[in-house]
Amino acid sequence: MTENLDHYISKHIRRVYRRRLASPILYLVLLIVLWLLLPLQDILLPENLDNLDNLFAYSNAQSSYVNVKLHNLYFTGYTNKSWGQTNGYYYYTLQGKNCVIVLLSPRTCEEGLPQIESVQVRARVLKGDATFNALLEQLSQDLDWTKEGISQKISGYFISEPAFRLISSMFLIGIYFITGTYALFRLLLYILYICLPVFSPACRKLRLFGKPSALLAQAEEELATLPQLATEDMFITEHYFIVLANYGVAIIPIQEIIWIYKYSTLHKLLWHHFSISYTLHITANKHLYLQCPKNMKSDIDGIIDYLSEANHEILVGFNEENRLKVKQKTRRLAKCE
Repeated sequence: MTENLDHYISKHIRRVYRRRLASPILYLVLLIVLWLLLPLQDILLPENLDNLDNLFAYSNAQSSYVNVKLHNLYFTGYTNKSWGQTNGYYYYTLQGKNCVIVLLSPRTCEEGLPQIESVQVRARVLKGDATFNALLEQLSQDLDWTKEGISQKISGYFISEPAFRLISSMFLIGIYFITGTYALFRLLLYILYICLPVFSPACRKLRLFGKPSALLAQAEEELATLPQLATEDMFITEHYFIVLANYGVAIIPIQEIIWIYKYSTLHKLLWHHFSISYTLHITANKHLYLQCPKNMKSDIDGIIDYLSEANHEILVGFNEENRLKVKQKTRRLAKCE
């Protein structure tokens, strides 16, 4: 018994948090894979587009996100609509002997300014699609040119500000970094708890009743030498009630417990009742509450009987009288604090 339970609480805390390492690690790996597969870096830090002569070089999915400063833009008179809403205005700008089509968002161009001297936007370089080809046909008719002739003067690629989807892109990137930061934070916390179990939440709660390291050492020594009562995951020593379950750890000084009771849950599938589980509820001083779910009735009854014998001031059973007594006692203690 002594050998098996030596530092058993610390060992169990390490086991619990080693198992919990899997979820943040897997999530961080997923984020790394998404970073490699999706153009997140290009959206966050788009490449500066200084030369409009070779838009083809920026047209693939990974590098199509650009930051570009445009000069001398002229409104074509045509707009781009989606679901009945105008989401862009077509402009053209001359770059040497070439002409480049630019689709600006309504806010940038103030819903169709005739001319814009200079504007800097985040946009995407896209290959001409059916809508773009229809625009060229309209422009060729306006200029009394052939479609082939205008295609020689206008680049087959265009710059689209609405395609950058700044708000939705920044929202998704925000979620990416916020959740990634949270996962990394949890990972580092779990590693800390594995290395130093005294910093785990269960041990930090002991600060309510004294020095956590000293109380943890006392609880481990009592558990290793002579546990008074033991079930599958609950233990009672001379001074402590200890829970070492898969879902977590709890250490409560017996003299601080003020109320205990059990609550039964009937489990059923459709109309068939197949089992009953019991949850032990414990209320202690300093507003400390504990639930130990899915236990056998005999185990919980044994725990309740032993705790009530170890501390005669503990209220046993759930009823209105005990609830009011606990409420009054916690109020008195809160005023004294």
